[in-house]
Amino acid sequence: MASVNARIGWKALTAAEYQPQGFTFLSTPNIKGREIDFDNVNYITEFRYQESPELKLREGDVLLAKDGNTLGIVNLVKYLPRPATVNGSIAVIRPTGIDGAFLRYVLASRVTQAAINMLKGGMGVPHLFQWDINRLPVPVPPLEEQRRIADFLDVETARIDRLTQLRSRQAGLLEERFGLALDKAFENATYEPTRLKYLLAVKPRYGVLVPQYSDSGVRFIRVNDLLDLAGRADSLAKIPDELSSQYARTVTRPGDVLLSVVGTMGRSAVVPPQLAGANVARAVASLRTRHEVSPELLATWLTTPSFLRQASDVTGSDTAQPTLGMEDLSNFRLSWPVDERGRDELLLVTSTIRRHQRELTGVLEVQRRVLTERRQALITAAVTGQFDVSTASGRNVTDGVNA
Repeated sequence: MASVNARIGWKALTAAEYQPQGFTFLSTPNIKGREIDFDNVNYITEFRYQESPELKLREGDVLLAKDGNTLGIVNLVKYLPRPATVNGSIAVIRPTGIDGAFLRYVLASRVTQAAINMLKGGMGVPHLFQWDINRLPVPVPPLEEQRRIADFLDVETARIDRLTQLRSRQAGLLEERFGLALDKAFENATYEPTRLKYLLAVKPRYGVLVPQYSDSGVRFIRVNDLLDLAGRADSLAKIPDELSSQYARTVTRPGDVLLSVVGTMGRSAVVPPQLAGANVARAVASLRTRHEVSPELLATWLTTPSFLRQASDVTGSDTAQPTLGMEDLSNFRLSWPVDERGRDELLLVTSTIRRHQRELTGVLEVQRRVLTERRQALITAAVTGQFDVSTASGRNVTDGVNA
């Protein structure tokens, strides 16, 4: 029904061997979209391409991510703009006696994804072995029916994907709109121009350079934890006490402002009381404010377009990940209320803006989640024969989600 080919490692291939041009070398980010991305790819030499002839892609091949947090992502090679192969995280499934487009949808169905989650193994990193892939259950209706199902799902999933993309664009526009509103709030003519360092009690600090994780010890805050710091307080990773003590200057106190400064910029949070005594990663800076400076207000400014522009200006020449230096950060310019009444009023205004942003963004996120669930439910129902696609229209799959 299908042959499965996958590479264990890549014969000592390193990133240093990538070429400016050559043979397309797909990785999992290239197969995550609706269509395979053949533009933003790495290239390898012909010698490397010829090493594994069974992985030379053909039209109709099905690609399945078999490692890491992308495990289970599936796509179909509909066309080949140039000779291509895949890296070691992707299995190449070559259908025989089954329609490739239909097989793609079977692998994307809830039934098969649940089976993948049951089978995955590996030490720390989830992994799907070739033997496991061969054991995945696949319904095999007549070939003509397979093609009808795949054609139906092509049309209906495209409609759902367009709505999902629209929600993503709306979320981006909302972020831009509320960012401008926050910038405007900080631009009051009565506020005093200053530099960030004059709002801080001590210089900003980087966190732990090389963490060593342990089952017990000091809770450890990483960049993604800043998205919901209080909510993740009980599930944070931990590092040994002796390692944390080497970075005593970034041991957290309630009210400290934490800021992402490597890679992702503008992610900030205020340390809640339950996270006193934690420590932070190298990609997170710790800012301790003066007693008259509101940590919440400063954390809000660190998300504004004004802050992001200055961060971009000082990290734009970085050749690897953008990394914001502490001296540069200390000298960022902003306007700040000169008296307590002004600070209280600004905090009220910015808190209202952020609350409205969370509410509207939350509505869009719920709709995107509903669309994703309905997309998979439709695929599952179609490939398992729960309805006749020749008489179905799919019109009800987006009920309750308006364009």
